[in-house]
Amino acid sequence: MPSFRHEKIAVADKPSFFITTPIYYVNAAPHLGTAYCTMLCDVQARYRRAVGYDVKFLTGMDEHGEKVAEAAQQHGFATPQDWCDSQAPLFKDLWQKLEISNDDFIRTTEPRQNHAVQYLWERMRESGYLYKGSYDGWYCVPEETYFTENQVKKSDEEHGTKGEHLCPDCGRPLERVQEESYFFKLSAFQDKLLALYDERPDFVQPAFRMNEVRSFVEGGLTDLSVSRTSFDWGIKVPFDEKHVTYVWFDALLNYMTSVGYGVDSDEARAELAYRWPAQYHVVGKDIIRFHCVIWPAMLMALGEALPEHVFAHGFLTVRNAETGKAEKMSKSRGNAIAPQDVVDLLGVEGYRYYFMTDVAHGEDSAISFERMEQVYNADLANSWGNLVSRALNMSAKYFDGKTPELDEGWAKKDNPLAAIATGICDRYSERMDVMDYVGAKDVVMELVHAANHYIEDTAPWAVAKDPERAGELKGIIVNLLESIRICAHLFAPFMPETSAEVLRRMSLADEADADDLAAACEWGGLAGGVEVTKGDALFPRLASEKK
Repeated sequence: MPSFRHEKIAVADKPSFFITTPIYYVNAAPHLGTAYCTMLCDVQARYRRAVGYDVKFLTGMDEHGEKVAEAAQQHGFATPQDWCDSQAPLFKDLWQKLEISNDDFIRTTEPRQNHAVQYLWERMRESGYLYKGSYDGWYCVPEETYFTENQVKKSDEEHGTKGEHLCPDCGRPLERVQEESYFFKLSAFQDKLLALYDERPDFVQPAFRMNEVRSFVEGGLTDLSVSRTSFDWGIKVPFDEKHVTYVWFDALLNYMTSVGYGVDSDEARAELAYRWPAQYHVVGKDIIRFHCVIWPAMLMALGEALPEHVFAHGFLTVRNAETGKAEKMSKSRGNAIAPQDVVDLLGVEGYRYYFMTDVAHGEDSAISFERMEQVYNADLANSWGNLVSRALNMSAKYFDGKTPELDEGWAKKDNPLAAIATGICDRYSERMDVMDYVGAKDVVMELVHAANHYIEDTAPWAVAKDPERAGELKGIIVNLLESIRICAHLFAPFMPETSAEVLRRMSLADEADADDLAAACEWGGLAGGVEVTKGDALFPRLASEKK
């Protein structure tokens, strides 16, 4: 039995927050979509740390299944394991570049997953929801998904491909599979799943995705083939080793594997009790059925708690500059965008800001280099970056390279920026708690825009010319710096390095890792009489280059 390991010791006096990405197939390098999903989780993980949770943020790689075995062969690797080993650095290196703060990175070929899946088989056999039979039906290797005769027939009729037997999800040819298999009695859970959706309407988010899931379950569930005998790249069934585990039966369990499932030790049991159930599984809309139907049914069969929420994001498409229409991203169309392309244009923090605050996360969203530049220049270069530069420069210029000395009671004086800042953390958290990052950004940008208008309205450069208005000048600069300090904290989940740099320039570097966001955003936390660093422009304005 593998020893249980975890990346950090749980902090007993903090509540747990466990968030996961799906584990990604290794049939290809990480792309814009996988980066997008991972970033969605990262922003939430950083936010939850900032409001006092002990966070576990899990991501990883799904390394078993026929699709991975085929990819290894196509790329000339001796074994699927060699192929997977070659791909792992691509994911880990990109996540590091994009400032992803995951606490764990799981691979389904690791001993801990092998042990957990074999433990799952034993528990599932004891549950009575497992039986041996024979599968004869359609299978999509790229999607690693089974389809019934009726599903394939209906899809062919809808798409005008009658008799072609194409995948209802991806449109590629299906394989006819006939093999001995173990089956999970998914059909036994139809009523229980519908009751779950009634009792917990926020189990699936956004809300409109719940309708899709409910409709699928109401249409009737068939038992699920959960083992394969036609190939051997997978975790063996412990009591029947000619069978290997169906890739989704294996992959879904990774979430519990990472927190000690099936490990017979006090440490593992304590971690499982502390961490499970997960608060959020964040997935693409194409795998919602696995996470909102099969996974909860598996957990029900085992008598385990269900995750609190499954958040399904939409797909990224590309807006055609000539037609204005959204198009599917593909190499054949010549419109594919790689993560590095975006980093080259916007930098890492600009990349994070654009995808997290300008894309509607539940819906499909069209992206373009033109829109990226527009958002970067408007929000980051002209608004946030400009505010920081102007305010810090004026503080340094008018107060000998420092922030102004603070008068007693300064924070209680009425001013328009303090009025907007009042309750800002509550308004921001209302949006962040439900992964509405666009709404959260709007809360912060309200204060940023107000501060920029405040500069124009108060004209500190004119006030500075009159020695008798020295107190007024001090008040203006203090209000600006305090607004910047608060905004830096609120922007930190989106742009962690920029926020840390802003606080450093204000001699507040120690605040960057604060875990009480509400306290950090209270008006009155500015340090007076400390060094101010002007620094380079945080976000140099972009001149349009990419089309």
